Amino acid sequence: MKKKGKSTSKAVKKTGFKKLGVIMVGIILVGASIFYFYSAEQAQIRGYNFGNEIQSIQDELKNEQSDFYSKVSMWKEETISKEQILDYADTHVMKMNKIIAKYADLQIPDVFSGSVKLFKLSTETQLESDQHLINWIENDDKTEKKRAEELLQASFEYEMGALSSFEKAKTGLLPFQNP
Repeated sequence: MKKKGKSTSKAVKKTGFKKLGVIMVGIILVGASIFYFYSAEQAQIRGYNFGNEIQSIQDELKNEQSDFYSKVSMWKEETISKEQILDYADTHVMKMNKIIAKYADLQIPDVFSGSVKLFKLSTETQLESDQHLINWIENDDKTEKKRAEELLQASFEYEMGALSSFEKAKTGLLPFQNP
């Protein structure tokens, strides 16, 4: 009879280990699921914050460019003097450089790195265009004005590419990119 008792005890132990194993697997699966959904939610929050930051930079750029071109129009209409527009131009260049520097401070999700590079390139090209426009105002050199217009067109094309890339990344149509 001793043999039957030992085999029953072993069967109970095996069943206990199986139950413990199933419970442990269940706990691991629940923990992994919680971690996955928490990570996904955090990534979504970071993406939302990033979107707000890039939008803020683009809004600041739009406002600065609008102010600058408004002053250029005023100069063309002779509402302000050449000295006044050139003084404002110095401030404009400083503001544009500060805007460009803001791209470096962004926490860029990998999938958006290409679009941010294009946004930055667009802004840098826009500044270069503005500098040629300023040279045209200062020296009345028509080649400077032509170069400014060419660079402004290039800046626009970079921005359109950036917007397209950004929208594709936002909707998940771009593959994962490493920097």
